[in-house]
Amino acid sequence: MKKIHIVFLVLIAAAIAVLVSFMQTTTTYDTVAIARSKPGKFVHLMAKWDKSAPMEYDAIKNPNYLSFTAVDTLGDKIEVIYHSPKPENFELSERLVLKGKYQDGQFICQSIQTKCPSKYKDEDPSKHPGNRKDSTSNSVALASTAKQ
Repeated sequence: MKKIHIVFLVLIAAAIAVLVSFMQTTTTYDTVAIARSKPGKFVHLMAKWDKSAPMEYDAIKNPNYLSFTAVDTLGDKIEVIYHSPKPENFELSERLVLKGKYQDGQFICQSIQTKCPSKYKDEDPSKHPGNRKDSTSNSVALASTAKQ
């Protein structure tokens, strides 16, 4: 076999290995119903904190215990137990990615990733200089930012 063929085969094998490892690291988000159907299996839930249900967290008494109710996109609710400190921006988050296992009627969470609202999101889009219909206000806004 020529050296070029060997190099080509090694490159193909490396490309296949990269694709296989990429396929194993991609995850999908499960629903509460799917988590309940797989007790003891590790799943990823995309949910929101149900603010109408009580949350149990006392940073002084036990900073490594958080209990709350999560609701998924289909409206199913589940009690979540998290044995780590509450994430800093937990109350501000729009969505939560919960990684853990369903056991004994509860979701035992190993990690929580918060998805916060965009800092660029604004209630009134007319407040942004680029969205104004008045061209003079755009040029004034652009001139003021150019001076800075």
